[in-house]
Amino acid sequence: MRVLLPDLPEFRALSQHDEHGVPGVTFDHYRRGHLPDGEADGVVLWLTDAATRTALLATPGLKWVLTLTAGIEHVQAHLPPGAALFNASRLHDRAVAVHALSGMLAAARGLHRFRDAQRRHHWDAPALPGDSALTTLDGAHVVLWGHGHIGRNLEELLAPHGAHVHGIRSTTPTDERDELLAQADWVVLLLPSTPDTRGIVNPTTLRGLKRGAWLVNVGRGNLVVTDDLLNALNSGQLGGAILDVTDPEPLPEEHPLWDQPNVILTPHIASTTTDLVTRGAHLTRDFLIDLQQGHEPDGRVTAGRTY
Repeated sequence: MRVLLPDLPEFRALSQHDEHGVPGVTFDHYRRGHLPDGEADGVVLWLTDAATRTALLATPGLKWVLTLTAGIEHVQAHLPPGAALFNASRLHDRAVAVHALSGMLAAARGLHRFRDAQRRHHWDAPALPGDSALTTLDGAHVVLWGHGHIGRNLEELLAPHGAHVHGIRSTTPTDERDELLAQADWVVLLLPSTPDTRGIVNPTTLRGLKRGAWLVNVGRGNLVVTDDLLNALNSGQLGGAILDVTDPEPLPEEHPLWDQPNVILTPHIASTTTDLVTRGAHLTRDFLIDLQQGHEPDGRVTAGRTY
């Protein structure tokens, strides 16, 4: 079996004849603008540009493709006929859930406000005995819109904080979904980008939320109509937003989202950890060993599956 891998030391180690290697597999390595010649049985996609990715997917003989991402929309349109597609949501689940919880806790405690005050060299102490913008998650209603692997991780992380957690899936009836959203103090978007989910947060959705609710988007930027988000923030319909993804992305330098006082922005790094590449190589090794032993690896993408 010949497999194309990213040209990184962690992936080159898979060809070693030790406990890190995968016997019986021939490896070649690609990098941006450079592809090995010839046929291959499989390709592991990660950390490359769109042009290189498209060229890799045109490699003759591909039987399977493993994308070391949770999202698959960047692959599906170019997938060779008959090739099986696998994703790696399990590589990112815990980090994304931790990132979402971190943002929620920071916002609940007003850390973004105090960071801004720190930049101004201003001791911005809240008025005592209390500040309505300083809360905890105790008793808060948190709706996880997209209740898959990340959602289950986040639900587990939220449990010690006393939040009431509700999940919305593609099978959730519309009336039930709208009722959950209307009660939510926090709405966490964990959806993939599909024709059914793009623009799913729009004026109708935002008007249906409790005034002052917070929106967390660690899914895809195009789930949210950005102009409608800005209107909801400016009107106070939304209390704030935590955005790891935006539309457009990257966010242009002069975009008004940068200046929103109740927006916490991160540059699509929710799944990033210092050991991410090492973990990606380990997942690839386990995947290949499963194939070698005749087992179906985790992560096979089912056609037509949404969230």
